[in-house]
Amino acid sequence: MTEPIRVVHFADLHVGMENYGRLDPTTGTSSRVRDFLDRLDEVVDYAIAHDGDLAVFAGDAFKSRDPEPTQQREFAARIKRLADAMPTLLLVGNHDMPGMAAKASSVDIFGALEVPGVIVGDKAEGRVVHTKRGDVFLAWIPYPMRNRLLAREESQGKTIDELDEALRRAVADVMSGLAGQAQSNEMPRLLAGHLAVAEARLGSERTILLGRDVGLATSSFADPAWDYVALGHIHRHQDLHPGGPPSVVYSGSLERIDFGEEDEAKGFCWVELARRATRWQFVPVAARPFRTIRIDGRRADDPTSLVIEAARGADADGAVVRLQVQLRSDQEALLRDREIQAALVGASSVVVAREVESEGRVRLGELSAEALSPLQLVERYFADQGAEAARVATLLERAAEILGEAESK
Repeated sequence: MTEPIRVVHFADLHVGMENYGRLDPTTGTSSRVRDFLDRLDEVVDYAIAHDGDLAVFAGDAFKSRDPEPTQQREFAARIKRLADAMPTLLLVGNHDMPGMAAKASSVDIFGALEVPGVIVGDKAEGRVVHTKRGDVFLAWIPYPMRNRLLAREESQGKTIDELDEALRRAVADVMSGLAGQAQSNEMPRLLAGHLAVAEARLGSERTILLGRDVGLATSSFADPAWDYVALGHIHRHQDLHPGGPPSVVYSGSLERIDFGEEDEAKGFCWVELARRATRWQFVPVAARPFRTIRIDGRRADDPTSLVIEAARGADADGAVVRLQVQLRSDQEALLRDREIQAALVGASSVVVAREVESEGRVRLGELSAEALSPLQLVERYFADQGAEAARVATLLERAAEILGEAESK
């Protein structure tokens, strides 16, 4: 029996994200940029150590379409190491793709230099790829840009909804054509795509989205022509067709971007690709932990000390820490950010977020606004404004007249 083809599937690296980072003086780059590159190192190390046959990167190498030269160099060095060991597909994602069709993507340089072992997926295509354990029919679809898939005359005079539907049909036609090519090759078949599936559970990609997503149905991908569908674009790892075959899998992003991904596992997929008998597993990576610590300091005489004590008791070492501190308005000056950050030297980054209770709400005590009558609320308001008792009494008389007139109408 032919041995399965070993495939590493990863996506959404986003080198260049610097949220919650510090400048690393030894490299001149943000500590967060190093985090993303370290995750790529984990993928490359694993694939080589496990004797991989094929690498599929399903898009979004960089944060922006115009990455810094240092970031390009660091990414290229790692991809070169991977491509020296196995054929490597670099699919073009929305963050890699320029707005104008004539401009180059952020990974086109690999194609221009004809880097051995690297396939640049800048347009939909399918081909037989030779690996050391046998041939694979590999097909791919880069991020579907309207100006690349629709002719100008098809776009003129159309509404947004009509354009979205035209783009869905165009992508469906491309996928149908690739499936037809796959069926004429009796070998393991893999489809890679960087796009949105309508049924997918979304993640933090929404906060950094470039372009307009058009969601496609899972059924569009769950074609028996394929043995595995490797997707990028959605940051949350998930299998959209667990019954298979084929599995339709978002590997998810390799590193956390913000606190919206605090509880998400990060990693890549290791696939044993075989015709009608594919198996795969999710491999976690050591992504930077994000920790949210919630502290109620409204009754503390020294909220700074309370916050430091609570944070030290949490698992903050090496983490990006967000401290959500509830305070009364008169306590704001007592919360000293510098002391808190200095005390948490083991954290990668510390963010102090204040949730300040308004003075008026504090004075209401345990009573909610719904529990007070309109006149009581008026009385509390003027008292909070510091009005004298005689003045409050006069204002209440006038308020009672207005409320009475309103009720009689």
